[in-house]
Amino acid sequence: MQHRIVVLGAGYAGAVAAGRLARRLHRGDVALTLVNAEPDFVERVRLHQLAAGQDLTPRPLAEVFAGTGVAVRVAKVTGVDVEGGRVALAAVDGREGTEEELAYDTLVYALGSGWDDGGVPGVAEHAHDVSGRAGALRLRERLAALAAGRPVVVVGGGLTGVEAATEIAEARPDLDVALVARRGLGDWLSGKGRAHLRKAVDRLGITVHEHTAVGAVAADAVTTADGRTIPADATVWTTGFAVHPLARATALEVADRGRIVVDPTMRSVSHPQVYAVGDAATAIGPGGKPLRMSCASGVPMAWQAADAIAARLTGTEVPSLSIRYVQQCVSLGRMDGLIQFVTADDRAVDRALTGRLAARYKELICKGAVWGVRRPTLGLPTRRRRVVRQEAPSRAGAQAAV
Repeated sequence: MQHRIVVLGAGYAGAVAAGRLARRLHRGDVALTLVNAEPDFVERVRLHQLAAGQDLTPRPLAEVFAGTGVAVRVAKVTGVDVEGGRVALAAVDGREGTEEELAYDTLVYALGSGWDDGGVPGVAEHAHDVSGRAGALRLRERLAALAAGRPVVVVGGGLTGVEAATEIAEARPDLDVALVARRGLGDWLSGKGRAHLRKAVDRLGITVHEHTAVGAVAADAVTTADGRTIPADATVWTTGFAVHPLARATALEVADRGRIVVDPTMRSVSHPQVYAVGDAATAIGPGGKPLRMSCASGVPMAWQAADAIAARLTGTEVPSLSIRYVQQCVSLGRMDGLIQFVTADDRAVDRALTGRLAARYKELICKGAVWGVRRPTLGLPTRRRRVVRQEAPSRAGAQAAV
């Protein structure tokens, strides 16, 4: 009997986990299914480019996983029964009578995150996001409809906000682009990084509102917490991410933000047959700090989970991967960039790469992420091992295992 492994979500973490499992386990011993609500792999780190009017290369999941033994199911996940080992699925088009259940022996939960409106009035009704392809395409359409001189406001001074504001300003220099940051511009960067970021936004004509919180969003303006009004024909909301709400509705142990609590091998601390990776999981990194929601965290989490699952099923030693940060890669339009080198726990150091060379570096990182989805073992030869154990251990045993 084949061991049934179901991976939910085909973002960077889920896609890498599925591909790596396919490379680690003997094809005749496992039934490996990848469930995703879209038929394509979406390069989330490029969605600000899509919103600014650039076309991205289509990457159908069926082609990405052709010949690997991974079965791709395009469906929406509507529920997870972690006690019964079943996943509820519905057709993406929402037609009635298309609901079904998919049973699993091991589940990899990688449903990721979407935008977080923060409970600010008007955001859900009037703002745009670049956390998913649908949102990026809606923003793209809105920007294309704006005449020269019209105001665009990007709310959020983190990586996503900076990339969105600079990309839009470069692609549409005729628009009046503003960036609203709750703290100082680039205050997480080194001195060199902050100076280059300031130079970039000045060059692109972006108005920066620092140390400014937003209290409400309307169809034509953003109102700050101190009562000021900033005109906005399009508001882009990038203040943070919220995880998919499904995990909180299950019996899985979750943290306060709804992220699944996992051990160092990415296995749920409450349900050993479930693993969680990427934005959906709360995992502890260097310095005892939770790993941040990012591709830089999600991919190594997927490596660890896939290798741990394969090891436990094949009776081999469970490997331990040290997940650490090296750099933060920021695009500032197509011809400029910033590579901020960081400590293992993600704190900026004095070294930073800037300008065209940094832009090329960031482009290589983006291409490398896609390459890693197609080659989840980094192109190295692998041995597909036979499954020797079909069932997950007890919860107590899972918590005691390394």
